[in-house]
Parts: sequence; structure tokens; C-alpha cells
Amino acid sequence: MTKSAPNHSIHIEGARHHNLKDLTLDIPRDKLVVVCGPSGSGKSTLAFDIVYAEGQRRYVESLSAYARQFLPQMDKPDVDKVEGLSPAISLEQQTATRNPRSTVGTVTEVYDFLRVFYARLGKFYCPKCGKPIEAQTTDQIVKTILAMEEGTKLMLLAPLVEHQKGTHKDLFSKLKKDGFVRVRVGGQIYPIDEVPDLEKHKKHTIDLVIDRLVIKDGIKKRLADSVELALEHGEERMIVTVVGGNAPGDTFMSTLSTCPACKISMPRLTPQLFSFNSPQGACPTCNGIGSVEYFEPDLISPNKGLSLNQGGVIPWKSAYRQEQYGPQLKKLGKKHGFTLDTPLSDYTKDGWDALFHGCSETGWPGIVPILEYGQQQSGVWDHWTARYKQSTPCPACHGARLRPEVLAVRVADKNMFEFASMSIQRALDWLNGLNFTGQETLISEPLLKELTHKLGFMVNVGLEYISLGRNMSTLSGGEAQRIRLASQLGSGLVGVTYVLDEPSIGLHPRDNQRLIDTLRSLQTRGNTVLVVEHDEPTILEADHVIEIGPSSGWLGGEIVFQGPVDKLLKADTLTGKYLRGDIVIEPPETRRTPTDSIVIKNVETNNLKNLDVDIPLGVMTCVTGVSGSGKSSLVMDSLYKHLQLFNGNKADNPGKIGGIEGLDKIEKVISIDQTPIGRTPRSNPATYTKIFDEIRKIFTGSKEARTRGYKPGRFSFNVKGGRCEACKGDGQIRVEMHFLPDVYVTCETCKGKRYNAQTLEVEYKGKNIADVLDMTVRQAREFFANHPPLMRRLDVLSEVGLDYIKLGQAATTLSGGEAQRIKISRELGKRNLPGALYILDEPTTGLHMHEVGKLIRVLHALVDKGATVIVIEHNTDVINGSDHVIDLGPGGGEHGGQIVASGTPEEIIANPNSVTGAFLKK
Repeated sequence: MTKSAPNHSIHIEGARHHNLKDLTLDIPRDKLVVVCGPSGSGKSTLAFDIVYAEGQRRYVESLSAYARQFLPQMDKPDVDKVEGLSPAISLEQQTATRNPRSTVGTVTEVYDFLRVFYARLGKFYCPKCGKPIEAQTTDQIVKTILAMEEGTKLMLLAPLVEHQKGTHKDLFSKLKKDGFVRVRVGGQIYPIDEVPDLEKHKKHTIDLVIDRLVIKDGIKKRLADSVELALEHGEERMIVTVVGGNAPGDTFMSTLSTCPACKISMPRLTPQLFSFNSPQGACPTCNGIGSVEYFEPDLISPNKGLSLNQGGVIPWKSAYRQEQYGPQLKKLGKKHGFTLDTPLSDYTKDGWDALFHGCSETGWPGIVPILEYGQQQSGVWDHWTARYKQSTPCPACHGARLRPEVLAVRVADKNMFEFASMSIQRALDWLNGLNFTGQETLISEPLLKELTHKLGFMVNVGLEYISLGRNMSTLSGGEAQRIRLASQLGSGLVGVTYVLDEPSIGLHPRDNQRLIDTLRSLQTRGNTVLVVEHDEPTILEADHVIEIGPSSGWLGGEIVFQGPVDKLLKADTLTGKYLRGDIVIEPPETRRTPTDSIVIKNVETNNLKNLDVDIPLGVMTCVTGVSGSGKSSLVMDSLYKHLQLFNGNKADNPGKIGGIEGLDKIEKVISIDQTPIGRTPRSNPATYTKIFDEIRKIFTGSKEARTRGYKPGRFSFNVKGGRCEACKGDGQIRVEMHFLPDVYVTCETCKGKRYNAQTLEVEYKGKNIADVLDMTVRQAREFFANHPPLMRRLDVLSEVGLDYIKLGQAATTLSGGEAQRIKISRELGKRNLPGALYILDEPTTGLHMHEVGKLIRVLHALVDKGATVIVIEHNTDVINGSDHVIDLGPGGGEHGGQIVASGTPEEIIANPNSVTGAFLKK
């Protein structure tokens, strides 16, 4: 291959990272390039581990050693040469953001502009009476203070510094020179000479003590002078603090804004006031999270058929607990008609409430207060009791996250929470409909321009149905990725390489073209757009296609095609055959007819409009619909979470439903997603599927192991005994390099085999335990052909298309599609599955067209064993391969939430109202 000029392409030589087989290739710059191929073939390795990581690593290395210590270190990929790199930005599918403070508005930085918008253009309305708030005069403030009860001790303070970093030594020196004696720093009063040194990088709040007074006759003149002085130093703001007794704390007063009827003074409008991540703006009850946790009796006592003596209250299963509270509980039972042997299901409602929340007449504090008290005393207790807690919207702010004073600020007819709760499209329409006059016109113009631009980009990527206040943890991987894509559109960068991971995931075929147009706009601006993708329309729109294969894992890692789309359509590759129609995924010859179902009644979760939904049992059901139509709200929030609660498991924020009929027909519910099967290299397919247990039994039964008295634990690399202690069974040792990325070197003692020499001396059919872990599933099936229990598990891995993975392959190196199929294989390994309900959300993520066909067959195999399978999916082959389809819509967000069509795929196609049916027909 001739080497292209670096300014026209990204030139890669000798790429051997993971399973790549010494690849040399050119990726054209300033083009839309799609990388496709089977799951686990090496697509993400090429795009993310080489192109993105190397570009990022070189940028970081150009910085000083001091700056590098604050940045994440990128591992150097195993590649000989990479030329023609430009700065790279990665847009991956990051679904598992656990930060409860992360919302769509904060991630897109729209919230930053919104805070300034409300601080500069908002108007106060009284939180109590709703009337507009007017400025308060100095005389009115004096009158309000004098109206306090005689003898009240109070302090007048002037707020000087609010949550600002620095030592503030100059400020203290100036105050001392001006004759002031005391200050309050972080709530603590100090003489100015004795203020401790403040940490430079911490935020501090400083208030100046103006005067200390007692309400009595004859203090009016002194009070008036002190109020004027406080307002002067506090920039028209002051704090009145009542001292001693049941003091209400700080009362904020200002000549800027106060309600004449309710006497409520409001703080000065600043952008910080509108941040739920700032103490100034956050709701004090939930600290700006929007929800609070509480102890849920149904989680504390999931099996109500048990009595207290039988362990019906899980935290009190131990005899110690029963002895400790026994006398009090007997006294409580005498009043409410139960004994310690009465099943909890036989308690009266009053008895149940008294048991959990207390009874003053008998002196019983209640299970919930006892747990709450223990939680306050010990952080360990808090961790232990987390499984018994449920989260619910904050009772003070009702999920708004902000203080009442902040929610009292409105622009036109909306406060900040109401604006953030609207869909992006409605918010955009509302902004465009605003009219400002006079000075406000000049202030609003740049802010409205930024807000409408950023919201417009979100509409362009198909996210018009979500709201700015939505928590990022509730978004699908595709939605989260498109939000970051919208942010990049707004940045206006050129000369950048954007690397995207399946941006079409979560998008209905109807919305695909908008996404492709967005990628095109990035590319035409002068950027290279490198997309890992399986979506047919996206592949067909590419300027250049790189197909990696021919198969997965160690059978992949080669370039089977690279070039323009018209040549791919003629190529003899797996993707080419599917695009031409040489290979198609055929629907099943017959559809199963359901004989039973469960019914979810009156579903009003998120945008669902009071639906009654029949979920057929014993068949494969596909829930589909345009993006934002309510699929996850129905299946995950309404069905799955309520089934979890029914089974005594924790489920945060379950959806709003009237009830579920037919719960007795479901014995267990399992959600199979694409999260890794383990977070460390110690977890692998063999350990996860319990194959390793069988293998260790076989080695334990060998003649050499019996002679030495070895037990199965001897062949585990996770415990002392048989493992190599030099590397603790990891096979490699991490060497810290400080300013360079950490280096992992193969353990010199065991040579990467994980076990000590004595353990490796035990062989079965000429192979030791390390040799077996290095086998692929295909090799293991041949090697252990005479062991039926082990063969059954290996056959299932082969059935789901994972013949090529190694038994000991680290979980961290498996793709999302591979991890999901390993989870399915573990379920398929069970003999019968009646009463089992499996839920899969977008299972085709990361799967090539060829693997989608295998996935459909595997899901039908689960149904053949008596299970029910529910799939949330947009892929037309999966929809067409289902027995039953529930199509939601007709639009997204507030325009969705209804059942457009329900029935077999043929019935969906025949329904003229179904957008999905139109794409199925094609």
C-alpha cells in the first residue's frame, strides 16, 4: 500500500492492539468514515484505542509534567506508527453516569446560560401570596426589627463574601483599619485579630458583625444607624440573626426586594442563586438532588408470610435483635393483636403502622426510627441499610432541586424549574415567543441567541422530546451520546477528528436521516468524522467504509474491505452480502399465539397517557416506537421496577401505575443489558457462566490432584493456595510511572499463567489449568467432549455465537454485545424457564446484521424453554422476528405515550397509523 500524504489521511502502520493483526491502513481526513464488522472484530480498538487514544495521548504529552499530573493518562496503543493525527474528541455511549446532579442542562452547558438569563431578566414573586415583590426601605427594615418581642437578643451583619475562594487577608486588614471588631466566617464568630488562616483553594462565606442589640425602648436611633451601616457594607443587603433560645437563625433583609404583605425579603439575584449545585440555590432538604431516601417497609420485610420470630424483618434475623426488642414488641403485640409468631400478613393496618413507625402508648419507637437513628450514628450502618431504602421526590421542592426563593423568580410566566421541565422543542418555542422592552432588550439579545442556538442543535440530533431537567442516568446510551454530539455542534471547531460509537442506537428509523445530516454538518465544516456503526442507512451514506473481520475475537482483526460504498456493494464480504440482499434475516415461519398475559393498569409514568397494557406471556414481544415515545417508561420504569418491588428488591423511582394483574404468573424477572460481566480482569466468561466450577472439579478428580490432596479451591486464581502470590493471580504486575501511563508487565514468576508451579504440574489430558483457560470455546468443546454437564454450558456459548472467545478472556476486553450474549447463555444453560420474564433494552447495540439473526434465534430459544421475552428495539429485523409487537407513539415526548398499534408484525404493517409499520413494509 502506498503511503498517503499525512495532510490527506491518518496513516497507521503495524497496529497490533488487542486482536488487530498488524494492520496498515489510511483513513481519509475531512470525510465521513464508517468502521463496520462483527461484534468483537476490532472496530472499537481501531477507532478508540488507536485513533482517539493516540491523538489524546500526544496532546497530553505536549503539556508540562506539572499539568499532566492533573489529567487522565492514556495507555500507549501497540502500533508502530501513526501519522497525520489531528486533535481527537471521543463521543462514546456512556449510559452509566451515576451522578444524581448530572442533568441534560448541565451536560450541554445550557444551564449556565439559563442561570444568567434568570438572574438578569427574572422578576421576584412572593413564594407565599404570589404578588410581585417590591423594594424595602431602610425605615421599613427598622420597623420590622423593632416589632420583635421585647428582650430579643440579635446581631446585625453585613454579607461581604459568599462562597468565594481565597485567604481574604486584605479584607480583614481593611475592616480592622475601619474600626470593626468582629466577623463571622463559615457561621463562626471571631474577633478580627483571631480569625484563623483561611485555605486559599476553599470557598468561604464572610459576614461583618455590625452591632449586637437587645430589643427594648430607646434603641431606635442606634438601630437605624446600624441598619444603614449594614446596608452600606452589604451592598443593600443585611442579615438579622436572633441569638439564644429557639433562634430561627438568619433572616435576610434587603432594600432591593421584599413582599409588603408577607414581609418576606428575597436575596439578590445572582447566577449562583439559580444553581442546585450551590448552597445558595440548592433546596436545603435534598441538597439539590431532587429526591430523598427513606426506609421502605416492603424492602425491610419482603416476605410477609413470615413472623418476627421466623425472620420476617430482615435486619433483625439475629437472635440478638429479637432478645433486645422482644419485651417491647410483646407489649406492642398485646395492644394490636399479634404475637411474635403471627405472620406479618395477618397484622391489622394499625398494627403494621405501629410496628414500623412506632406507638407512643406502648413506648415502642418503631423499626424505621430505629434504623434512622443507627444510620445517624455510624457510616458503616448507613452502608449496611442502603438495601432497605427507596428514593422518592423531595417533599420540600417536589423534585425542583431549588430553594423556594429561587422558584419564586419568573421570566414571563415560568420559573426555572418549569422551563427545565418542558421538552426541548416547547422550550425553544417559548423562548422564541418572548418579548422584552427597553433595557431588557439589550440584556436578553445575546442570552436568547445562545439558548436558542444550543437548543436548536439538540433538536437537530433528534432530542426535541427530552427536557433540560432530565437526569442523565435515565437516558439511553444513544441519547447521551447525541447530547454530547449537540454540544460539539455548538462549539464550531474545525480540523478535529470526531470518533463516535454507534450514534444511531435508540433512534427510530424515522429519525435516522436527521442524525446523518448532523454528522455531515460536522464533516463539511472541516472535520474528520469516524463512526463505528452497524446501521445500514449510515453505512450507505459514508464517504469511506472500513470493514474489519472476517469474524470476531481472534478470528477477526483483519481489514476485509476499505473503500467507497459503491465498491462495498460489490464486495464479497459479510456486510456487502447483507447490503445487497444476498443474505437476509428471515422471520419465523409461524408466530406463537399467546394464551395468557399480565395487564399493567392505568400507566401514567412520564409521558404515558393512562394506558392499560396487555403483555402476553410465553412469547417474544417487541416494544417499539419513535424516539421518546415512552418505551423505557413502560417496560423499565412501570413493569420491571414494580416487579422488582413485588419481589422485595430495591427499585428507585418506580413509575406511576394503578396496578398489575397476573403477578402470580411470574416467578422471576431478569433484565439482561450490555454492562460488563465484571469490572476487573479477574472476571471472565468461564467464571461468570460457572464453567470454571466444572473445570476445577475435573482437575480435582485427576490422579495427581487426588494424590496431593488438592481441593477445587486449589485451582482458583482468586484465593491463596494455588495461585501465584507474586502477582496475586493477576498474571501481570502494574508498575507506576508517575508522569507517564502505568505500565503492566507480565509476572516473571508465573510468566502470566496466574498459578504457582505446583498447581501447574497437575494436568488433565496433557493440559494444565492455565492451558485450559487459554482455550477458545470451540477448542474446549473438543477437549471436554466426554463431560456432559460442562458440554451443555459450552454448547450454549457456541449457540449464542461466541465460539471464538477464550474461556479466561478478561471481562474488561469483551464488547457490550459479547457481554450480553454471555448473560443470555447463562440463562439458556438452565433446563426449564417457566414463569421467567426476560427484559432486554436495545440488545442489538454493537451487533452486526449477521449477529442480529443469531440474537433473534437465541431469544426464541429462551421462549421455547417456557420463558417470556420483552425487547425494547428499533431494529426492523428484531421487530419482524417477534411474535407480538406493541408500537408506541405517534410522536416523542408529550406527543407520544399512546399505543398506536398492537399485534403481530403483519398487523402492525397493515395499520396505517403506525410509522414503524411503514418501515417494516420496506
